[in-house]
Amino acid sequence: MDENSPVFAIAVAAELAEMHPQTLRQYDRLGLVVPGRTRGGSRRYSMRDVVQLREIARLGSEGVSLEGIRRVLDLENENRALRDRVRELESALADQLINRPGARVFAATATGAAISLKAGSRPQRNTQIVLYRGPR
Repeated sequence: MDENSPVFAIAVAAELAEMHPQTLRQYDRLGLVVPGRTRGGSRRYSMRDVVQLREIARLGSEGVSLEGIRRVLDLENENRALRDRVRELESALADQLINRPGARVFAATATGAAISLKAGSRPQRNTQIVLYRGPR
């Protein structure tokens, strides 16, 4: 069971959020907090939903309109999803680096250009002889 598991009936969620159950129904109709549903259609709230209800109450007490609250919640949810995605990508990158150490090796040429090398190989040296004649 985690914070997203819908386990609380509306009466329990209302008590935890310090709200009236009718307020929770209204927020559900407005789409501010959308609880899970049982097969019979009863609302089930998660701990994350309860935290979100408390945040709605806090913002409302500060004078933020319901539409403003909806926008804040949407942005917070989007931010959470993006952070989760970044963690997922960082994990995938770390896995790739662990599974393929040294897979990408680069060297610089005499002119400063970067060239890609296979792991464990060395760049070819330029062994040409150049005749230098100083200023005349």
